[in-house]
Amino acid sequence: MRKSYSNQLRLDSVPIEQVALNLESRDRIVPILRALQFLYSVCRRVNEILQWIADDVNSDSRTDTGRTGMEYWHICVLAAVRLGCNFTYDQLQDLAENHRKLRAVMGVGDCDERPFKWRTIRNNIRLLRPETIARINQAIVSAGHTFDPTAVEKVRADSFVMETNIHYPTESSLLYDGLRKIIPQCVRLAGTHGMNGWRQSAHLLKKIKQLNRDINRIATKKGPRYKKRLQPLYRELLQKAAVLTQRARDLCLVTDQRLPESADLFGPNTLQALIARTERVADTARQRIIHGVTVANSDKLFSIFEPHTQLYNRGKAGHPMQFGRQVLVFEDAAGFVVRAVLMKRDEGDKQVAVRETKSLQNHFQNGVKRLSFDRGFHSPDNQRKLSELVDHLCLPRTGVKQSAVQQTDDEFRSAQQHHSGVESIIGALQSGNALKRCRDRSEIGFERYLQLGILGRNMHTLGQMLIARENKKAAAAHSRRKVV
Repeated sequence: MRKSYSNQLRLDSVPIEQVALNLESRDRIVPILRALQFLYSVCRRVNEILQWIADDVNSDSRTDTGRTGMEYWHICVLAAVRLGCNFTYDQLQDLAENHRKLRAVMGVGDCDERPFKWRTIRNNIRLLRPETIARINQAIVSAGHTFDPTAVEKVRADSFVMETNIHYPTESSLLYDGLRKIIPQCVRLAGTHGMNGWRQSAHLLKKIKQLNRDINRIATKKGPRYKKRLQPLYRELLQKAAVLTQRARDLCLVTDQRLPESADLFGPNTLQALIARTERVADTARQRIIHGVTVANSDKLFSIFEPHTQLYNRGKAGHPMQFGRQVLVFEDAAGFVVRAVLMKRDEGDKQVAVRETKSLQNHFQNGVKRLSFDRGFHSPDNQRKLSELVDHLCLPRTGVKQSAVQQTDDEFRSAQQHHSGVESIIGALQSGNALKRCRDRSEIGFERYLQLGILGRNMHTLGQMLIARENKKAAAAHSRRKVV
């Protein structure tokens, strides 16, 4: 049984709109709580947002029966605060039970001793779809644009890599990851059906682990002809992987389980998916290590558990190689992230620029007048198509002569001077909103994590805007970031 929020005010609580925040505090939670207060005060807007949350949380269940679940408003508040302040679920539980101002904005009284367990918070936030959080983000941006209607006219965009939470991938470690998960699952499945054949599972795991260690030791120390010395160990590991994956396939067939398919590579982490991914890694290792064939990154798997991970060699100082996914963000003149897109594994900057700009213009009814990118988005087609979508396009061309022609345009020079500030919003998202490395699992969890980080950043921006309107000298209204 669930409800949007408590309609009856407790004696030990104050109305959410009247909660007094410490505006002299520079902590990140203050602007977010102020933005949540504003949303709650706008009845129509908060009812829409809570209805979106209700559609996700109770998509296949009733709301008028069963045990009492978290209120939709509590889910909204905790989802905004989680990455808005870069909290873990343990920190979020402690604050939900002890932080007086956060509890007051949640509508929880001082004497209310209801628990907010971290697993409950996590399981409820996980019910939110990335599309729903993106809609809430758009509602936040729309609320901010009521105070600065011209902010969307000037937009700057750039991409960055959000890393997945994986270890450094090598073929041997990935094979070990796959087999150490396949073998226990096969043991349980065989035991459930009263079948034998997996009695030496512990010995097999120990042998595979030792092979992985031997390979890593040689690969780390290198030395003369280390690649030749790796091949016998890899042959033995690949032989064991082939035997065990085939035995796992036979077990699926005997127990009437579905056989692995190619679609399982990027599906849920089932036994079939683990078999398919381990076989893919084994095939890649056989081609690369044994036969010396170069394998394209698009054909490789960089994680058994996060198969959507891609390798990006951007050549940046300190991070020449990154394992994750590319994200494209658009920032307006007020500092709101008006659009955030998770690119596909095989997409780059040049492939998404026109498509996402069209989507941006469609959403804001062609309200974007000036748009800036960096040189990585340039191509002749992009120059032509983007120029048709916006009045003033800042997309630097390659070559000295072509760049000199562009510099004669005053609007182009102004946009180019302000474009470097988009690195500031990327830095804020990575350091302040935990988008440097995703802590959640699966591809949908990755998308949800991205949208939660954007939600926290936009809440922070809206809160600072509201506080500045009330008291420009308040410490909570100040920001070191400069917008367009």
